[in-house]
Amino acid sequence: MFIQTDHIIQIIAAFVAGGLLGLEREYHSKPAGFRTMILICVGSCLFTILSTSFATNPDRIASNILTGIGFIGAGVVFKEGINISGITSAATIWVAASLGMCIGLKLYGLALFVAVLVLIVLIVLSRLEESFDNLHQVKQYKIRFKAYEYSVEELEKELNKIDVYFVRYKIGKQHDDVIVEYKIEAIQSKREKVNHYLINNKSIVGFEV
Repeated sequence: MFIQTDHIIQIIAAFVAGGLLGLEREYHSKPAGFRTMILICVGSCLFTILSTSFATNPDRIASNILTGIGFIGAGVVFKEGINISGITSAATIWVAASLGMCIGLKLYGLALFVAVLVLIVLIVLSRLEESFDNLHQVKQYKIRFKAYEYSVEELEKELNKIDVYFVRYKIGKQHDDVIVEYKIEAIQSKREKVNHYLINNKSIVGFEV
C-alpha cells in the first residue's frame, strides 16, 4: 500500500503545529516541551486519519484519544501545599491533541486559526498575567524558627506591620524548631519586605516560598 500524499501533508502539518506549541513550552522550561507536543499532535492526527479511513465507528477512536490525553495531562500537574503547577501545560497538551485531530480531518484553516490564538494566549497573555501578579500575589510560606528565641505572635505582629493579609493554616514543632505555614496575599513590594525581614531576622532558622 502506497502512502497517500494527503496523509503526508496532514502529518507534516501536525508536526509543525505541535512544534510551534512545543517551542513556546520549551522556551519557558515547562514539563511538556518540544518533542512532547510534536508527538501528541502527530499521534492525534494519525489516530484521526486511521479512524476516518478504516474504522467503522470513528467516534470511538476520537473519544479514546481524549481519554489518553487526559492521562498524559494529569502527569504534568503537580501539587505542593496550596500551590498547583502544570495546569497550563496540561491544557496545552489537550489543545495540541485537538489540533492534531483537526488536521487529521483536513480542517487546516480552523487548525491554523486555533494555533495562532493559542500562541497569543501563551506568549502575549502570559506577560499580562505577570503584570497582574505583580499587583497581587498569593504565596505559601513555610517558616522555621527556634522555639526559645522567637514566637508566632512576634512573627504575626511583624506581618501586620508590613500590612499584608495572611492566614496561618499549619503549625508544628520538630525538636527545638517551630514550623509555621502561611498563605500570604500582597503586592510584590510588600512581599519583598516580608522576604527581607525573614532573611535578616537571626531568629528565623529558615523559610521557603
